[in-house]
Amino acid sequence: MMLTVAPSPFILALIAAVLSIGAVRLVEAWLRARAVLDHPNARSSHAVPTPRGAGLAVMAVALPLLAWDAVSLPLENGGGTPWVLIVGALGLAALSWLDDLRNLSARVRLVAHFAACLLTLLVLPLPGPVFQGWLPPSLDLLAAAVCWVWFVNLFNFMDGIDGISGVQTVALGAALALLHGVANVPIPVGAPWILAGAMAGFLVWNWHPARIFLGDVGSVPLGFLLGGLLVMLASLGHLAAALIAPAYYLADATLTLANRIIRRRPFMQAHREHAYQRAVQAGVSHARVSGAIALLNAALAGLALWAAVASPWAPLILAAVLTGGLLWVFQHRARWLAPKR
Repeated sequence: MMLTVAPSPFILALIAAVLSIGAVRLVEAWLRARAVLDHPNARSSHAVPTPRGAGLAVMAVALPLLAWDAVSLPLENGGGTPWVLIVGALGLAALSWLDDLRNLSARVRLVAHFAACLLTLLVLPLPGPVFQGWLPPSLDLLAAAVCWVWFVNLFNFMDGIDGISGVQTVALGAALALLHGVANVPIPVGAPWILAGAMAGFLVWNWHPARIFLGDVGSVPLGFLLGGLLVMLASLGHLAAALIAPAYYLADATLTLANRIIRRRPFMQAHREHAYQRAVQAGVSHARVSGAIALLNAALAGLALWAAVASPWAPLILAAVLTGGLLWVFQHRARWLAPKR
């Protein structure tokens, strides 16, 4: 039996956006007063000290709404947000805020991320194997945990210019909502709407030139929540759609990491070697780079929907071509994106 009236996902998104706009503004003033600032350095893409920690506001808005969603929707057709995702995100947000303040070691962060993902997988109600039965059950669980941990970290790594994480979260939320609404994929639909709405509100203050940054307190739990929804999507038999929807983040982060490992660079160290950062270094504005990623994400959402209702191979190939094309433009032809003089 439902404990309260189930709100529509659109209303949840609207509430999240409005509350987030106000909450982020209040947190910005609080962070400035306490000098919790991200100071420019050789690896930064900003030029002036900027408050870091808007994730406090985003999570303060999103998590209670996710809890409302969890208690108000019935179990059928995806149901509400699983409680284990909410609890895991809360724990990672607390740890990540400590990291924002004190710079915890990479080992501590990775152990916490892996523990959160693995323990959540043991409790999360998955209807089938994440990798479609290609792996034995124990290996499927382990591989899913490793991939989820990587998604949490890549979401954090990719949060390097104004607007990019807001754009990515809104796009992923829209793609998951589209899969639920059009293809009838039974994933929890409230969560993507709430996360998209909360980050749309954050974008009001984070669009270039940003007045505030998300910080690990936002990017890590967001990566955890979105990664969990993608794991659930894959376990429903839609692995291709789960790979296509976040394809830009997956490709840029994974290829950059592989390149750094090949060159024997510290892969957990902050850097400016992602393709989107190369484009900014070439003179393209943060807004144009984030806008280009938003356009690609719109196409990827359509391809994810196609993969969910038909054969996945053609959408996968097209997603790879489109994503690879934008990466190549960012790396080698960034001037195509610059305004004409």
